[in-house]
Amino acid sequence: MSDETTMDWIEVTVSGVDGEAAEALSEVIGRYAQGGAVIEQIVSEGFAPSASPHPLAVKGYLPDGPAAEQPLRKLREALWHLSVILPMPEPTVRHLAREDWAESWKQHYRRLKPGARLVVIPAWDEATVDADELPIRMDPGMAFGTGTHPSTQLCLRLLERHLRAGDRVFDVGTGSGILSIGAQRLGAGRVVASDVDAVAIRAAAENAALNEMAGQIELRVGSADAFDGPFDLILINILAEIIVQLLADARARLVAGGRILLAGIIAEREPLVRAKLDELALTVIEREQIDDWVGLAVAGQA
Repeated sequence: MSDETTMDWIEVTVSGVDGEAAEALSEVIGRYAQGGAVIEQIVSEGFAPSASPHPLAVKGYLPDGPAAEQPLRKLREALWHLSVILPMPEPTVRHLAREDWAESWKQHYRRLKPGARLVVIPAWDEATVDADELPIRMDPGMAFGTGTHPSTQLCLRLLERHLRAGDRVFDVGTGSGILSIGAQRLGAGRVVASDVDAVAIRAAAENAALNEMAGQIELRVGSADAFDGPFDLILINILAEIIVQLLADARARLVAGGRILLAGIIAEREPLVRAKLDELALTVIEREQIDDWVGLAVAGQA
């Protein structure tokens, strides 16, 4: 596979949408974009979330060159068909030369404090943090999770409140490794992170090293059912339908009285997740919402 930093890219963005549209756009753009789609929360000055009822942007990247013509055309057609049933702004398309790649991220990716202690900081931001803050330094790269998505912010907030020192943590679908790094910062005893995408695991390893955690997080390629427990805390930040598929395996790997943190749930899909939780005798102990996205902390029987 080519190194992403030595390639030219086509950036496709649909900006100014709500959570329902963002989820649909993510699925469509993800079919064609390398590394999938990225959902970002639009922020105003001071790193505050946008007050707009359409606060999200969805983007994806295709390798530029002659071979890009057909997938880009198909992506445009798919977005047009989606806009017929779900009104949304027209996509913007930019061609990024390889030397502009990093600069493109630097223009839009800024430090973010989703909760009380954890602060997500771009790798190039050399400013210090306060004594009571815990930094998570991230190099977005192909962006499998940079903290800009509301569901990632929800998971980081819940992580601050539910991780206990020494916990054994399992991060399912780790992506960039942002949640695993946060867990390590908060004092986890052991962190295992899995992803079915080897490229994501490589990105997570690079971000772990950036945070001086090389070798401290166990990074593994594979699906959740491939790993044994037990774990005190399990993190699942994926779409609701996939959460439902993973919950039984997660429950089987949870210690008595352990917790599972769930995010990536659009509000209208929450009943689907809650029905599965009831089936597995898992109890919701905390709920938080940002825009159309819901995060849940659930507990198994003690």
